[in-house]
Amino acid sequence: MNTEVVMQELEALGKERMKKMYVSNGAHEPVFGVATGAMKPLFKQIKINQPLAEELYATGNYDAMYFAGIIADPKAMTVADYDRWIDAAYFYMLSDYVVAVTLSEADIAQEVADTWIASGEELRMSAGWSCYCWLLGNRKDTEFDETKISDMLDLVKNTIHTAPERAKYAMNNFLYTVAVSYIPLHDKAFETAKAVGPVEIIQDKTKSKFLSASENIQKALDKTRIGFKRKHVRC
Repeated sequence: MNTEVVMQELEALGKERMKKMYVSNGAHEPVFGVATGAMKPLFKQIKINQPLAEELYATGNYDAMYFAGIIADPKAMTVADYDRWIDAAYFYMLSDYVVAVTLSEADIAQEVADTWIASGEELRMSAGWSCYCWLLGNRKDTEFDETKISDMLDLVKNTIHTAPERAKYAMNNFLYTVAVSYIPLHDKAFETAKAVGPVEIIQDKTKSKFLSASENIQKALDKTRIGFKRKHVRC
């Protein structure tokens, strides 16, 4: 199945309601509005296909870029490939749910994510922190350096309130994910979240909302979800 055929298949799966939802979150044309679940039968036909994933990602079509993440071969991608993908990720649904998710299955995940977190660029930072959330929520605790994750908690504590808006979301989620999915630092993550307090997200010039990692950690505690790990990151 080639790029042209896949694009036709995706266009046929598009729904106006989904398109409006994606656009309201930051997607821009071209976009078909395909529900992620509707892509699964197409994935079963194609399976992993990195050359096709590259062609689809390069179209700039949101749905094609998302599907590229599903059929990509994360371990075949280099640092330069991931940098190219994040360069083209023009809003958070691509940076955090396509690029970061794909990266989280690569052997170089932490190396690349560390660079992005240190970049100071909003969507690179967001993708880097999000990648760690996907990693921590899926891989065994023994695969991480406890001192490094502890230092990252300190970094969140010291910088989250002045970070770019999308990075704030991902950093707040990092506090939650460490507390819930990384047992060695559960206590520290919970205490850090309490110290951070509510995080203000400015949605536009007239309104803002507040995130609270500590409240969500408490809810997870109440539901005995501490230690939760996903079996799979990608669908």
